[in-house]
Amino acid sequence: MRDSRARIHHNKRIAVALTLMLRITSTSFMLAVFVLLSSQTNVVCQQSASTGEKTKQSDNRVVYQGIAVDLRVKPLTEEKRNKDELREGDDAVFQLRFSEASSGVPVTGVYPKAWIDLRGNDETVDCKVKVKAFLSSNFQARAPVDLNSYYILALNQDATLSVIDPLFSYGGSKLFTLVSLKSTGADWVLPVNGRTLFVSMPASHAVAAVNTDIWKVTTNIEVEGTPVRIAVQPDGRKIWVGYEPSENGGASGVAVIDARDLKHVVHIPTGRGHHEIAFSDNSRFAFITNGLEGNVSVIDVHTLKKIRDIATGSEPVSIEFSPKARMAYVADKKDGTIVAIEGSGPKIAAKIQGEPGLKQIKFAGADGRFAFVTNPEKDLVYVIDSASNRIIQTADIGNGPDQVSFSSKLAYVRSLRSEIVSMLPLPQSDTVGKTVAVVDFPGGQHPVGKTTNPSPADSIVKAPGEDAVLVGNPMDKTIYYYQEGMAAPQGNFSNYGREPRAVLVVDRSFNERSPGVYEVTARMPRAGFYELALVTDAPRIVHCFPVRVAPNPNAVTEAGGVRVEPLVDKRVVEVGENIRLRFKLIDLKTSKPKVGLVDVGALIFSPGLSQQRHPAKEVEKGIYEVAFQLSQSGVYYVYLGSPSAGLKFDSPQSLVLQAKDKESP
Repeated sequence: MRDSRARIHHNKRIAVALTLMLRITSTSFMLAVFVLLSSQTNVVCQQSASTGEKTKQSDNRVVYQGIAVDLRVKPLTEEKRNKDELREGDDAVFQLRFSEASSGVPVTGVYPKAWIDLRGNDETVDCKVKVKAFLSSNFQARAPVDLNSYYILALNQDATLSVIDPLFSYGGSKLFTLVSLKSTGADWVLPVNGRTLFVSMPASHAVAAVNTDIWKVTTNIEVEGTPVRIAVQPDGRKIWVGYEPSENGGASGVAVIDARDLKHVVHIPTGRGHHEIAFSDNSRFAFITNGLEGNVSVIDVHTLKKIRDIATGSEPVSIEFSPKARMAYVADKKDGTIVAIEGSGPKIAAKIQGEPGLKQIKFAGADGRFAFVTNPEKDLVYVIDSASNRIIQTADIGNGPDQVSFSSKLAYVRSLRSEIVSMLPLPQSDTVGKTVAVVDFPGGQHPVGKTTNPSPADSIVKAPGEDAVLVGNPMDKTIYYYQEGMAAPQGNFSNYGREPRAVLVVDRSFNERSPGVYEVTARMPRAGFYELALVTDAPRIVHCFPVRVAPNPNAVTEAGGVRVEPLVDKRVVEVGENIRLRFKLIDLKTSKPKVGLVDVGALIFSPGLSQQRHPAKEVEKGIYEVAFQLSQSGVYYVYLGSPSAGLKFDSPQSLVLQAKDKESP
């Protein structure tokens, strides 16, 4: 009877979800601010102070109504941080610090929006006008560098990754591009502030390194055996891949790859069975489970040598490190135990008894005090307090709860046999023994955990900057957007006929790294004078900081020795129009026009729509022209290539056009 009522209730929830299924867009916040800026005058701008409020400002600091905003821009890599200038092509960290001007107390909970745009020749241009244009999401007003963007990635059942842009449509599609792999991916990892996504490919015995700036596989790194689980150590320097014997046999263990030079470092045999990977928070030790050995191998990260094997039970299936307890916790499927291993010992410090059938253990939050352990065989989820090493709560969740993810307030539990996603509040210190308040929402029409090719990677992830999550439903071939407090998802993104077995977010927006300090990583555009246009809602501030990008001699190699300068008056064209685009090619070594090239061509493509190639002819010294037509409306990318000049079509230099249908007379 209970199951029948629950089924009816769930079906009603699905009906509500379908009626509320609106296309979600993260520009809603931006547009709200746009309205505020249009109606309010008490904002601070670099070039305008018509409000009468006293505004103090310098190149890197502005103070408005007692709130100070300081900008710092620094190269991402350590070897470049001592240099005084930012150079084109460099990855840099943009840091905004908000504080009370008088006391220096950090101002938290700010959601900065920012863009990097070329400075205009007219110094009277109001910063507010520029920000309004960017907030309007007008295609023609897109800045060279958008510091608010993020992409949603789907790990598909075929040998592809979907890259979805939730903010803009391309010819009516949110699909930005597809990344092709050698074979189907099993697991993936993206280092913090990294630009390279690593994907394990069991059938290819390799790991793909995907450049997330150009969305291309730059190299495939061969690995012994069959690679499955993949992880990055906390300092981001090395990628660890658990590999199992191939069809021809062989060893079983972990492969270690340098995250910067993308070269294989060493294979470390550990033991038989599936391998899960965890690290101490100081990147001193790596803990590797050996599923068929009943133990965990502890490896010294510095020497890449195995220290010892620690027996933990019959079948270790999951491992996670707690920074709070400074111990690694191992869940055993057969024994139903959770064993704690001291990181500095290493030795067993505690054993917590649950029930057989455990699947995953995962710690919530940065401190890592409370862990959630799923048991799909018993339809249970345990909550463990690492401070006391005991189970403090047990939640009854049906239909095989197997995977857990977190927002800042809730734990989201996926079930193998149900479309319902369960939500549990993150525990506090006084929740010991209390009943867990479980609420739920429908994550689609089919069971969220059902897929033709399971992946150990997360299928539920937190959305950037919001108390919301993205839920990949493989059988629906859809990614749902759910905002906390709502009865059903507020929108969805089609995965265009592919199963999103796992979901990942590549976040290019500001995040609060410490109280009052917000950071984002971006790649510097070509040399020139720019400004960082900033807007915040609370406190309400609009300001443009100057940013200078210096020429980079090394960019000659990175860009093939040629700079492409579009000579374009308009970027919005009509379908069927005869288009003639001109480009100036500049030799980066001599800074002179590149003349006499006879092999210049253009690659014109629209994600999910079409691709075409056309020759380009030199019409003036160093100026090349390409003629073509576009047969469909949408967004198109134009790349130039010239083998003799070393200019490749996958160069990050491109021109973006929007094609619209002809208006009726």
